[in-house]
Amino acid sequence: MRVPDDKMEATQPPMRGLARSASVLAVGNLASRVLGLVREIVIAALFGATGQVSAFRVAAQVPTLLYDFLVGGMLSAALVPVLSDYARRSRRDFAQVVGALIAVFVVVLTLLVIALEITAPALTLLLAGGFRDADPTLLTLTTQLIRWLAPVVWLLSLAGVLMAVLYALQRFTFPAIATAVFNLGIVLAAPLLASVVGIFSLAIGLLLGSLAQLTLMTVDVRRAGVPLALTLQWRHPALRRILWLYLPIAAGLVVSLFQVGLDRRLASGTGAQSIAWMANATTLQQMPLGLISVAISLAALPRLSQFYAAGDEQAYRQTLGRGLRMVWMLILPAGVLLWLLGAPVTQLLFERGAFTAADTAQVVRALNIYLLGMIFAAIDFPLNFAFYARFNTWLPALVGVISVGVYTIAALALVQPLGYLGLVWADTAKQAGHVAIMLLLLWRVVGRLQAGTLAGFIAITLASVVMAAATFATTMLLAGWLPDGFLGALLMVVLAGGAGIIAYSAILIAFRLPEAQTLAMAVRARAPRRMKA
Repeated sequence: MRVPDDKMEATQPPMRGLARSASVLAVGNLASRVLGLVREIVIAALFGATGQVSAFRVAAQVPTLLYDFLVGGMLSAALVPVLSDYARRSRRDFAQVVGALIAVFVVVLTLLVIALEITAPALTLLLAGGFRDADPTLLTLTTQLIRWLAPVVWLLSLAGVLMAVLYALQRFTFPAIATAVFNLGIVLAAPLLASVVGIFSLAIGLLLGSLAQLTLMTVDVRRAGVPLALTLQWRHPALRRILWLYLPIAAGLVVSLFQVGLDRRLASGTGAQSIAWMANATTLQQMPLGLISVAISLAALPRLSQFYAAGDEQAYRQTLGRGLRMVWMLILPAGVLLWLLGAPVTQLLFERGAFTAADTAQVVRALNIYLLGMIFAAIDFPLNFAFYARFNTWLPALVGVISVGVYTIAALALVQPLGYLGLVWADTAKQAGHVAIMLLLLWRVVGRLQAGTLAGFIAITLASVVMAAATFATTMLLAGWLPDGFLGALLMVVLAGGAGIIAYSAILIAFRLPEAQTLAMAVRARAPRRMKA
């Protein structure tokens, strides 16, 4: 995308631009999720769902949590809205903000990596103390893995800051590619190094993936004409504005970190394999979340911010309403298909090598519960971003604190009778509580959305019911006729899932849903470009 010398404003029509940007992010997210699935397949085949894998999951969550705390929450709540505002000004102002921002992060992240190396044993006890009862050797392994993975925080966080710069410029292609490249690290490193360094091959893969992601972001920021001249300007007004917007998010994330720590601690006490099973189920339900909800929400955020800054509430509500319906149109059928075909999908993807049929059964039990939370979480993403675009981070943060309270009560009540599944139910309760409060707040702050929003939700729900019936009927017809093993699972997913998708598409066409037509046009518009390239 060519950026004018004096201004950096986007002039694309709202819905066409949203659909185009969302499709770019969706394609990148699809590649990322596919590679993510390949990564999980590689891990399952090489190491199964063992205690070693659980130790790696705990260790890998440390850089992920710190990234979410420092950049992930800040990216959508503060970085993109503020940087989008500066992107509308002169190139010089924008470049100064970027240089000051990166310089601050370089200093903070370097100190953080040193602290992680020192405090790794304490973090292990905090997050995985339950391993003492299940397998004490896993504590030492987790500590070693945390130390190996500490530099990932530095690499991922700087890549995230540069990603926010590109989002503010409405450049989505390289960020979309980078998410896929990150997962490629383990896919390449694990098979090559597993026989030499064992489970540490996964840590090497994460290091390589995060380094590749930072490299790609740096290249595209330079291509956009933004100089990376680092200057420590602690008192730059943009930094103060970002900090002010981020403070409530940080407070909420502290509470979320407590929830994750509690979840890991409780899960490690329910068996050495519990965390590995939960991770596999989470991978399956997060694929549609990242591909659909996150992509659409991120694509809408810069436009929502600009509409709000310009005082165009009608365009703001129109963009938000259509974004919500587009999310619902795609996430609901994905949830239905995973619910009905969870067993063959899990068998198809994971059940090989060290991953057994017993592991598949446990993953499916968790997945069926996670999917309920996935539906709520999918709607929650655009609701949160809608408030971020209005430079209101306090309300989402407060709701986040309340939802963590819901999780804590449910987890402590359910973990004893239900084991690790009680923690999955607690997470679903948290998601449901969060989205219910956010919908109420949205109605009070923003008012009614575009006319037809409720009707669109009802039409999509009816189409999903028809799809569920078609999928279920097909599975009943095929039961007993298909072979066992990989081939049978593949045929079940293709035939039953295909029947459901055909039924769903037919109903959407009959209803003439605008979002379905917009998405189809966006896909057709991009297809010729890819073929020419």
